[in-house]
Amino acid sequence: MTEQRFAILRQLPPSVWVLGCVSLLMDISSEMIHSLLPMFLVSTLGASVATVGLIEGFAEACAQVVKVFSGALSDYVGNRKWLAVAGYALGALSKPLFAIAPSVGVVFTARLIDRVGKGIRGAPRDALVADVTPLKLRGAAFGLRQALDTVGAFVGPLLAVGLMLLWGNEFRRIFWLAIVPGGLAVLLLAFGIREPESSTRSNPMRMANLKKLRRPYWWVVAIGAMLTLARFSEAFLVLRAMQGGMPLALIPLVMVAMNIIYALSAYPFGKLADTMSHNKMLMTGLGILIAADLVLAHGSGWSTVLVGVALWGLHMGLTQGLLSTMVANTAPPELKGTAFGFFNLVSGVSMLLASSLAGLLWEHRGAAATFYAGALFSLIALALIAMRKD
Repeated sequence: MTEQRFAILRQLPPSVWVLGCVSLLMDISSEMIHSLLPMFLVSTLGASVATVGLIEGFAEACAQVVKVFSGALSDYVGNRKWLAVAGYALGALSKPLFAIAPSVGVVFTARLIDRVGKGIRGAPRDALVADVTPLKLRGAAFGLRQALDTVGAFVGPLLAVGLMLLWGNEFRRIFWLAIVPGGLAVLLLAFGIREPESSTRSNPMRMANLKKLRRPYWWVVAIGAMLTLARFSEAFLVLRAMQGGMPLALIPLVMVAMNIIYALSAYPFGKLADTMSHNKMLMTGLGILIAADLVLAHGSGWSTVLVGVALWGLHMGLTQGLLSTMVANTAPPELKGTAFGFFNLVSGVSMLLASSLAGLLWEHRGAAATFYAGALFSLIALALIAMRKD
């Protein structure tokens, strides 16, 4: 079994590995900042939890709206790579703003710029993965890219913890250092990938030809939206850990724990998606998310939070690469960028609603109510999937 898994990894195109390493570097850069940002906003700039939820939700929604246009544009011009390069460059350029931010408004602006960059790069990058990968290996390809991305997502917080301890909780100094891996990601993508010849070029009507997106695709969009409503911003995991009284420097370890589980599970579950019922996998993932919400609602002690975020990471590893595979498999080749864009648009609007609601519930009903609401949305999504046959 292990030999077969390594054989599949060797069959994946080099471009998939490069895209995964680009994601890894940018996630190190982003998570060095984002794992500290809720604490920085609340403890240094005096923001409320509701404000944190609104910033996170609005920023993520903005990213997903931009993905619609970048995905459609990549279909129209037949070029995915340079749109992705532009998006990664914008994300890298946003990092200094976090370091100099004197107010919540500047952090909000920096977060928007960073997420616009993510929006520009996301759909073209995912469409490029689909373009260069044979159909039978798509689940493995998306799983690998997600796994490498998530390695960055736990290395970043781990670096943040070490630097917080070394530099005595100097948030801004760490934010400056985050510029380095972001810049390396841009250079690797610009010089490390040669985009294949596209068969989707030169049709000005293609961007509007959405009738080719059939019912199976729109069902994936609907389920993705429900999953996002159930899984609000991960900033609330950090805030939950803060309630347990841990030293500020150690709180990013909750993101490290979550992303280690996420990284270890993303590729195996991605490979499984090439052979197993997608509906059954989604239902399993939702069951795990419900368990995570109930654990996190139960208490804020360090051991309780650690169990909850581990379950949250397992859910992410099971569902995120799977949803990308489902989008790629249900969209026509000439509209893959557009398909990823619309999928992310709907997910982004759901994230805005979910994070805003989570912040308001936290402020007015307490942390437990926030996680119970997440469990309720998960149950609704579980029921919808159970009613549909593969």
